[in-house]
Amino acid sequence: MFDIESVMNKQNKPLIVLLAATETSASVLYGLYDVLQSAGAVYSDMVMGAPGDELLNVRIVSADGKPFHCIGNIPIAPHHSIDEIEIADVVVVCDMYTAIYDIPKDRYPREIRWLRKMHNNGALLTSVCSGALLLAESGLLNGHQATAHWAYRDMFQRHYPNIEFHNESMLCLTAESDRLITAGGVSAWHDLSIYLIAHFCGYKTAIETAKVFLIAGHSEGQSPYAVLTRPMESTDGPISECLVWIAKNYTTTNPVEKMVAQSGLKTRTFARRFRTVTGFTPIAYIQALRVEEAKRILETDSASNDEVGITIGYDDPASFRRVFKRFSGFSPAAYRKKFQQISQIVQTTRKN
Repeated sequence: MFDIESVMNKQNKPLIVLLAATETSASVLYGLYDVLQSAGAVYSDMVMGAPGDELLNVRIVSADGKPFHCIGNIPIAPHHSIDEIEIADVVVVCDMYTAIYDIPKDRYPREIRWLRKMHNNGALLTSVCSGALLLAESGLLNGHQATAHWAYRDMFQRHYPNIEFHNESMLCLTAESDRLITAGGVSAWHDLSIYLIAHFCGYKTAIETAKVFLIAGHSEGQSPYAVLTRPMESTDGPISECLVWIAKNYTTTNPVEKMVAQSGLKTRTFARRFRTVTGFTPIAYIQALRVEEAKRILETDSASNDEVGITIGYDDPASFRRVFKRFSGFSPAAYRKKFQQISQIVQTTRKN
């Protein structure tokens, strides 16, 4: 068995354990490993030509500790099995891809039991992207706020109602005092790694590491990247029919009234059932649909911001800007600037 105490006494370094499985992305696992393992060592090597000391002890673990291939058939050779680790400063649950309609119930029983034990033994539990689903299945997130990739919003709201899901957050620290931290989409490992380095090695080392790897963090959160996903399958026929209709008619006037009339339901009954199926109030869902179309236009078209607003159903420019910023976190002009930069990169690549 891995003698964690002897390693800690010998190296006197905080132990950070990365939990991986076949559903893990190599970019998350190896990215975390590279950045965390380099803290304290690489910056001085680049600046002064002499490497410093590695300040963190980073280990990769899996359920059985045997070599395996993760997403993309990338080989992983864990340092240990989970049974060999009894105590750690931090456990990072790497992303473990799950389809947005596929609840990971009973899929990771050994890992979940181990996570509960590690938390009981004092470890800070963290997750990246879909790794939060394991923490949700463990019950440890109940009563707390949490985040994961924005696409899992519906799953969390339906199947983990005791967790307050924040799909706009890139790094959710509200449960930090209970030793629970969740990070958003896949690249949120950038934010988590810098947080952990700052926590254990100090602000200066965190900044130096960020400079080495050109990590800027995601101060804007996930909202600019989020896309309205299709609601999970529903047996509510009238609401499902209304969703099909509104997808093609979201620019119409008085859309909620027209959906209510089409459903044949009373207004309050319609609103309650609509929210159960979608997680949105009817008007918020329509606003989200409109914003999604506005994003598409802003990303690819040269139409003015006011013209975009009119196209999606807002004659009042101020109303359009207000609704757009509420859902995306950016003004239409700022959103256009951010994502047209990506478009320009793509166009340059095609020319070359």
